[in-house]
Amino acid sequence: MHRSRGRAGKPGRARPEPAVLHRAVRVTLAACAGFYTFRYGLERPVSATYALFAAVALGVLARVEGSARSRVRTILWTLPFAWGLVCLGTVLAVHSWTAALGMVGVGFAVSFGSVGGPRMVGLANGLQLLYILPCFPPYSPDTLPQRLLGVTAGLLLLAAAELLLWPEPAPPDYRGRLARAAAALADLADLAADACAGRAVAPGAVTAATDRARADLDELRFSRVPVMVRPASAGAVDRALTHCAVALRYTGPQVRRILRLARARPYPGAARLTEVTARALREAAAGVLSAGPVPTTDTLDRELAAFDVGRAAAPQDADRPGPGAPRPAALGTAALGTAALGRAALGTAALDAAEGARFAVRAVRVGRHAALPPDETPADQRPGPFWYAYDPAPLLWWRRFRANFTPRSVAFRNALRTAGALGAARLLAGGLDLAHGFWVLLATLTLMRTSAADTRMTLRPALVGTTLGAIATAAVLLGVGEHPLVYALALPPVMLIAFAVGPALGLAWSQGLFTLVVALVFTQLAPASWRLAEVRVVNVAAGAAIGILAGLCAWPRGGGQDLRRRTADLLEDSAEVLRETVVVVTGTGPPTGALHRARRSVLLTEALYAQYRSERHNPAEDGPNWQAAVLTGQHTVRGAEPLLARIPPGTATLHRGGAQALLRHADDVAAAFRRQAAALRAREPAGAGLPAVERARAALVGELDRAPAPGVDGRVSLHAVDVAVWLAGLLDDLQQIHDPAAVGARMTR
Repeated sequence: MHRSRGRAGKPGRARPEPAVLHRAVRVTLAACAGFYTFRYGLERPVSATYALFAAVALGVLARVEGSARSRVRTILWTLPFAWGLVCLGTVLAVHSWTAALGMVGVGFAVSFGSVGGPRMVGLANGLQLLYILPCFPPYSPDTLPQRLLGVTAGLLLLAAAELLLWPEPAPPDYRGRLARAAAALADLADLAADACAGRAVAPGAVTAATDRARADLDELRFSRVPVMVRPASAGAVDRALTHCAVALRYTGPQVRRILRLARARPYPGAARLTEVTARALREAAAGVLSAGPVPTTDTLDRELAAFDVGRAAAPQDADRPGPGAPRPAALGTAALGTAALGRAALGTAALDAAEGARFAVRAVRVGRHAALPPDETPADQRPGPFWYAYDPAPLLWWRRFRANFTPRSVAFRNALRTAGALGAARLLAGGLDLAHGFWVLLATLTLMRTSAADTRMTLRPALVGTTLGAIATAAVLLGVGEHPLVYALALPPVMLIAFAVGPALGLAWSQGLFTLVVALVFTQLAPASWRLAEVRVVNVAAGAAIGILAGLCAWPRGGGQDLRRRTADLLEDSAEVLRETVVVVTGTGPPTGALHRARRSVLLTEALYAQYRSERHNPAEDGPNWQAAVLTGQHTVRGAEPLLARIPPGTATLHRGGAQALLRHADDVAAAFRRQAAALRAREPAGAGLPAVERARAALVGELDRAPAPGVDGRVSLHAVDVAVWLAGLLDDLQQIHDPAAVGARMTR
């Protein structure tokens, strides 16, 4: 066992955080109160055992987060499930094979339930223990009432302790992050509106606002958010908050594009729309907080419609810059060849930013349970982006579970791994007739990780800590002998130290101290010798070995095993979406469901990336910018939705009769997506796919330079510019995946 270090050059002592210490006190008091009441007050050792382990299960093994009231609600909500698991374990303990089959079923169901959101993720280990404990001998169905009484008392005591002893305030939630990001984007949009109107904008102000917006948007990434605070459940509110974050991340680059384009020429119409966009973002920032007013999209809808009509009616060569004006930079890093096209691209960027803000406001309304208008998505393109707002909650949960019931889902694979390992551990413990065999399952459950490498790294500190704890336990048992009062007096302080100091000192200390805790418990239930310590070491070693074997046999590389394939699939699905979108808006074909498939692909990739970030990896082998790949898929879907809603089929052509030209360039962009996907699969060096990106961009800009200026074909040409700007923006996103500079900077952080 080793201590964590303090400041450089000086030995330091690890100290538990106040919240950890308070939680340890609550769990210790609840567990000991239930244990001593039943063991010594009522002479019911069975109830005493279950009261103690129920409090430990939800207080230590589980992660119940939130305010005090929220934690109490979660504990009380768990109580019926605890009764069911105890009943099931008691009945199936009749044979080892029935208990093992039950363990497989319970292990899979509880683990797979994590797709329902972070609350289920936090409860999983605690719920598993509530089945593990009763599924071992002795087979005593007549003691079921005592077991249920103990579990009920333990959980109720824990709930009371959560409410009365140092009740924790509500932690900063995701809504606050969304509010800050939306407000920062609103400030940046105000500067963009000033630039569009021709008003002077200080470069320092733009830089400061841009940096703040980027930082606040970066805080919306799930990798920056504690697991228990993430809006990741299947419910409509959490889905809406997640979509609000996606909309804000989509809007940010559009506002920055407005700032770049507005340097070349003013555009009063775009200035007005951008001002309304800033106002809508500010209203979304206030509305996403539960106490703020619920925003509406009425004003933004009117301005969007007016701007879309006005930009087609206004002469596109108005406000042409003078001879010394800089050439407008538009399509991401590319440049447009004419001032009229530059103005059209500026209008497109303003439209895209407004569409992103409207999407964010509507997501806020869903998150606040406000009424939404009927779904306007055409029947052949459904489900629309807010489909979940129109479905009942049970159906949403069913769809979430059904969508993840596939080997491509990381939740499904983890559930299979967990179920197999726990089932094997139960068979081994029963077949070898191991004393206190539930320790084998507990070790498997707590030490197994999502990759074999991570599980193997936990083995050494776990065995070292358990061994040293067993030595200390044997010394105590030999020195104290048969004096239960000594053990009863020693249990509370040792338990408090184990739960408070153990996590701060590391896994070895946690295992060693917990070994001493369980010994002090069982010596009060039945006479025990120093051999109890030996049993503990053997069981922990067996459980850890089973966890490693399970990891070696089932997806041993964890999230890293399939992240390349999954990300490559996402890029290929995105290629299908962008091509299908262009096919529809140019009138050359019907939709084929690519958008729906890409939405699901984004969800699966996000889940796999989240697991990947929780595992240990060698930075030198970390691969390309995975976060950029996920954002590319999100931006593809988020950009396709407003285009399909705004552009009538058959109206987006680069020139009269030129639908095939835009479709050809969509094929080039899709080919660049597929080339990047192939580079990921083949583990090619960073930048291997960039030539395809540059070729697609050059061809797209070249076609725009040859096309008639917007105004010759009116809305037709403007819609073509909308699509072209979207495609070029996707090429910019795509470039970040294998950009050597971006990858190198990320590896040096």
